[in-house]
Amino acid sequence: MLRDLFSKKKKYATIPSEQAKQEVPEGLMTKCPQCKSIMYTKELKKNLSVCDSCGFHHRLTAYDRMDTLFDEGTFIEFDQNIIAKDPLNFPSYKQKSEKDRENTGLNEAIVTGKGKIDGYPAVVGVMDARFRMGSMGSVVGEKINRAIERAIEEDLPFIMFAASGGARMQEGVFSLMQMAKTSTALHKLRDHGGLFVSIMTHPTTGGVSASFASLGDINLAEPKALIGFAGRRIIEQTIRQELPEDFQTAEFLLKHGQLDKVVERKNLKATLKTILSIHAPAEESEMNQEAAEEPAFKAEEQEVK
Repeated sequence: MLRDLFSKKKKYATIPSEQAKQEVPEGLMTKCPQCKSIMYTKELKKNLSVCDSCGFHHRLTAYDRMDTLFDEGTFIEFDQNIIAKDPLNFPSYKQKSEKDRENTGLNEAIVTGKGKIDGYPAVVGVMDARFRMGSMGSVVGEKINRAIERAIEEDLPFIMFAASGGARMQEGVFSLMQMAKTSTALHKLRDHGGLFVSIMTHPTTGGVSASFASLGDINLAEPKALIGFAGRRIIEQTIRQELPEDFQTAEFLLKHGQLDKVVERKNLKATLKTILSIHAPAEESEMNQEAAEEPAFKAEEQEVK
């Protein structure tokens, strides 16, 4: 018995060879950070980057978000080539920004433009957390301001997708000024009678949550999105109380009246269409209704023939 015990071969973990590693393409699989399930990246993207197992909403890039939102061929981008300066000569800021431009294909942490959602035109801004964690610097604030001005000029609704770590520390007070700048622009839009729909995604924090993101005529959010100003630990240390487990989640904010609705990504386009149709001019709403009913009418006509 002792001889058998010592004669057993030891099992060692095998290390994949470099050739074996190369046979598995990078990015083929994605692991869900919430339920830890592993899925094909292509399948995940087909499901709008929402986990089939637990419903976790993975982050979307700005252009992927546009693809899920706008009618094909209708999106026109604004102010694509504006690039931030380095007003404080902050160490490594230029180099890090250049690296983000290379990695993301974006010049800044936001994409703005206009397009149609099921036939209803709107101006939109979409933040991208891959660029400096979606932080709001002078260019982000300026692009939001210009987009709002276009919405006023063309009498269009303004839709904003927030995804940000807050104000951009490398620009100091210049970034903080964008809170007032964007809020003032939205006040002008409201005075003009325009509609502002704010959609908060994961995460929406800091100066962004404390300014334009919370000023929507209608405030929506994606499920389980982190939304808040200061971090949980800082708040607990300040008030010397333990916070609820779901504190600063979209569901918590909905329960306490800060949001109008938490909307799953698969239902977001339909929800926005409903909102835009309710607020659209009567003539435009009738035209879109006729366009939607036209195929059904033609089909009935063919059956009669």
